[in-house]
Amino acid sequence: MIHLKSANEIEILRECNQIVAVILNTLKKHCQPGITTLELDKIAEDLTFKYKAKAAFKGYKGFPGTLCTSVNEEVVHGIPSNRVLKDGDVVSIDYGVFHRDFYGDAAVTIPVGQVSKEVEFLLQTTQESLALGIEKALPGNHLGDIAAAIQGHAESRGFSLVKEFSGHGVGRNLHEEPAVLNYVSNGRGISLKPGLVLAIEPMVNQGTDKVIILDDKWTVITQDGKKSAHFEHSIAITENGPEILSLGI
Repeated sequence: MIHLKSANEIEILRECNQIVAVILNTLKKHCQPGITTLELDKIAEDLTFKYKAKAAFKGYKGFPGTLCTSVNEEVVHGIPSNRVLKDGDVVSIDYGVFHRDFYGDAAVTIPVGQVSKEVEFLLQTTQESLALGIEKALPGNHLGDIAAAIQGHAESRGFSLVKEFSGHGVGRNLHEEPAVLNYVSNGRGISLKPGLVLAIEPMVNQGTDKVIILDDKWTVITQDGKKSAHFEHSIAITENGPEILSLGI
């Protein structure tokens, strides 16, 4: 069932997502060679407490971390560990909070030190794909319009879209209907209406779109070992178009 949000509920969701944005921006500054993903997780945990919020992911279906930290060929759901980030790595950080009975959710892929031009192009393309998808989140458009914009741009640059995972509605639950695909599937999907709040999150691979889930039951990696990027914003569809609730990352 799809829940349209009131103006007051969107205001709370905006507050939640601004906490997410502020903390993700802080984590960006700490993503330097020599830090571990577990250290990043501790920083996020401390800041979540400071903002009087709860970590949305910690304990969710048994997930052990405050953050999902996915490095290089890891697409999503990487578990924070003692892995040391090195010059040339990229780390995708997915983070959410629970605050005032609502959830905020966003993600960013961060270059560590100096990365190659090819990796810069991957990150740029993924961010652009997200932006183009958000532009299509207009009343009267359909979910398929968002998917077509994301897929068209990423594939035109020679990249592939992960198909096993998608964006989602977000509100009083971390994952709500509808699923927000990053590729065109059957038909145009539901019509978009004001009050709909979506987490849009393209996952773009350098090589194949095929992925593998590791034995930890969480970490998703590219089948060919090539790098992946993941950017996510939570947005509200309004009469005047999309509003990025996690603006500022």
